[in-house]
Amino acid sequence: MNITFEKIDDVNGKIVAQVEEADYASKVDAELRKIGNTHNIPGFRKGHISLPQLRQRFGKQVKSDVLNRSVYEAVVDYIKEQKLNLIGQPIAEEIKEINLTDKDYTFTYEVGIAPAIDLKLDKEVTLPYKAIEVTDQMVADEDKSLRERFGAQVPGEEVDEKALVKGSIMQLKEDGTVNDAEDAIQVISGIVAPMYFKSKEEADKFIGKKVNDKVVFNPYNSCEGNAAELASMLNIDKEQASEVKSDFEMSIAEIIVVKPAEHDQEFFDNVFGRDKVHNDEEFDKAIRNVLAVQFRSTTDYFSNLELKKYLMDTYGNLNLPKEFLKKWLKLANEENIDENTDMDKVYDEVLPDLTWQLIKEAIAAKFDVKIEEADIVARTKFIAQQQFRQYGIFNADEATIDNAAKHILADKNYRRHIVEEVSDLKLFAVVRENVTLNVEEVSLEDYRAYMAQHQSQATEEAAEESAE
Repeated sequence: MNITFEKIDDVNGKIVAQVEEADYASKVDAELRKIGNTHNIPGFRKGHISLPQLRQRFGKQVKSDVLNRSVYEAVVDYIKEQKLNLIGQPIAEEIKEINLTDKDYTFTYEVGIAPAIDLKLDKEVTLPYKAIEVTDQMVADEDKSLRERFGAQVPGEEVDEKALVKGSIMQLKEDGTVNDAEDAIQVISGIVAPMYFKSKEEADKFIGKKVNDKVVFNPYNSCEGNAAELASMLNIDKEQASEVKSDFEMSIAEIIVVKPAEHDQEFFDNVFGRDKVHNDEEFDKAIRNVLAVQFRSTTDYFSNLELKKYLMDTYGNLNLPKEFLKKWLKLANEENIDENTDMDKVYDEVLPDLTWQLIKEAIAAKFDVKIEEADIVARTKFIAQQQFRQYGIFNADEATIDNAAKHILADKNYRRHIVEEVSDLKLFAVVRENVTLNVEEVSLEDYRAYMAQHQSQATEEAAEESAE
């Protein structure tokens, strides 16, 4: 099979495949014999029909299938071997009428040529990067939160913001006295957690109270009428709970508060794993690293958005084979496109994503960026670790994280998403490595304001583009 490429102009070309009988004859015969051996053909036992008879019955269809498949595969291999930088997929110029008498054929495919992108990404290019400063106060706040999380529940003298309160809970009449009717709600051993109240006004009624004090509060208001929460608090069924809107009086019998954990080895092990941290200095450093990683993930994400905008603004005005791409898009989306579809509109809708994909491919080629399985696994383990942290599990062991990562990657859709994410992260990272970053450390508050400003600006620009 002789295959050649002809460049028509800067963005269009064609590939011509000249096929002789010797290129496909043996494949056609093999396919026919397979049909004879595997199909039930009336008048013949399996495997007992001759090749000429098979050719007479199925030859035209089999020859057509084999030719089209073989030629297309050969064209794809040719594109890879010649390293042709094309866009989309080859499109057959015409549908060939295949018969049993012709022996030689010529297949012609339209192809779109991807534009060359001359990327200038070196130290002469300076781009801004805002980093969030990890302050002593952030470390202190994180330390306080962790000590409370890993602390012990102990009897307390008065109710604080995170205390559990135990005691009897009695329904009140409208005049504020205890309802002693037979159907009145009375909870002898009740427990409430004001920290989880949806109403701050109701929660504040408990703050500072001591054992033997009485508190009048409204359970319905405390949970904004959530029937499930009311039922749990008052030991009644949900149907009844939705109608209970009266005040209740709680006589405090016991207060349970959190005694923060001490900075000892048990605490260090609970937070970071066995023997990872041994003293306050190492603990402080570890906390700063955790916060830095969390903030770096945030700042990198927003930096990536800015990098993408810079790259699109700088290199996004590409000369593309528009008419070819409209044909390709129509063929690739036959189920959703008909003769009434405005292909110019379809093209305009996909153009930004198509342009960005070409820029990403140019970056990958320039810096030889490859996605390895190790990259995918590492990113998945990071995601699993972050998920554990969201549930307060800071010291998950390596085996647990590995198993969680395997479970995540077993989902093909999730895996595809992670591969795309890893690809973007590696591409953005290599750009940052090769340009000069003007790093500015800012406070968390200033960074949030900075993000809000730019996101608002991006929303306005998107609205303007949509209006146009």
